[in-house]
Amino acid sequence: MDLTYPNEAEDFRAEIKAWLLDNLPGGWFDDGFEMTPDQREAFNAEWPTKLFEGGWICATWPAEYGGKGLSTMQGVALSEEFANAKAPMRGDFFGDTLVGPTLLQWGTEEQKKEFLPGILQGRTRWCQGFSEPDSGSDLASIKTTAELDGDEWVINGQKVWTTQGHHADYCFLLTRTDPEAKKHAGISYMLVPMKQPGIEVRGITQPDGTAEFCEVFFSDARCAKDAVVGGVNNGWKVANSTLGFERGQSATTGFRRFAEEFRLLKEQAIANGAINDPHIRQRLMQYYSKIEILRFNGLRNLTATLNKSRGSGVVDMGTIALGATNKMFWTEMHQNAMELALDIYGTDSLLIDAGPEVGGWPGASRDKRRDGYPVSPMMSSFFFSRSETIWGGTSQIQRNIVGERVLGLPKEPNPPSAS
Repeated sequence: MDLTYPNEAEDFRAEIKAWLLDNLPGGWFDDGFEMTPDQREAFNAEWPTKLFEGGWICATWPAEYGGKGLSTMQGVALSEEFANAKAPMRGDFFGDTLVGPTLLQWGTEEQKKEFLPGILQGRTRWCQGFSEPDSGSDLASIKTTAELDGDEWVINGQKVWTTQGHHADYCFLLTRTDPEAKKHAGISYMLVPMKQPGIEVRGITQPDGTAEFCEVFFSDARCAKDAVVGGVNNGWKVANSTLGFERGQSATTGFRRFAEEFRLLKEQAIANGAINDPHIRQRLMQYYSKIEILRFNGLRNLTATLNKSRGSGVVDMGTIALGATNKMFWTEMHQNAMELALDIYGTDSLLIDAGPEVGGWPGASRDKRRDGYPVSPMMSSFFFSRSETIWGGTSQIQRNIVGERVLGLPKEPNPPSAS
């Protein structure tokens, strides 16, 4: 594995650093810098416009669709420098990371012209309508239907775990358009406007009081006939592309969130004397070691991507195995780490001010808490970690993927039918 980056990436890295210095608030890089709530609110409102004007949102997209046409390695340098600066980079995760790349691969020119500008400019917010109450890991068993009525599809059914559904303007939705076809063959991928009669969004309140996970009910909701991406009844292939984009992000930057978390845990252990417990020290070092393994695996993912783009004949199964094993590895690692956090903080874990304020604890500020839930950012991160082995493909499903598709083990037998 070559750990050096080409000159084009390093030269581009200097350009990114200079832009960040010029555009981030004064004092951003100083030790202990923090914004007031009003300052952070103003920054969050202004930052997407600055990103768009700088051309950094979706910069790896082709120039004809509003991107910079960056190479893979330039895109990596871009992600790394924003991560180093702890500067927000995405306009809307679902739009620029999932829907946009899916449209670039599968969309018509009309769909690209209609939807890509809104994603680039941060004007359109998206949510993902895949899972259903009885169709999570077995996604192809979805029951939500779409029937053609003239120039529109009429949609009926229910989706669940629809993150940010209460904010979204559009949903990229999997529906069953051919009930007679085999379950994988009768699915279509549609772009559905959320602000219309016939769509009800209900937030599902989590233990920390946030309600960003939603359930969505469709009762004769509608979308245009030409809102299907990739062709009618071809949605399974399109959806797998979307999932591939989701699991392929942040190859060389994902570990940084956990490295920051390790730093906070170590500081707290030193401050309250927990570091003197040999078991705590051992668990901290285990966490550190696993973060380094995650970093190296990210570089392996990057190498596999580069080799594939160069036509080296890298087998797709190897990429699948890396994606599945990395998902299992980091989610289970993080659950253990958050249990360690509880042990380090001890009874202080129950306090509202346990750990730094939101903005200091990685991953804690996802959505506004509701009144009556005095949960600290650290405890919020603990609660959320319990879901990480479920969303994006459960650990059990990831093990099946590796076992059956990579190692060639026999398929897991179906459960016996009730008699």
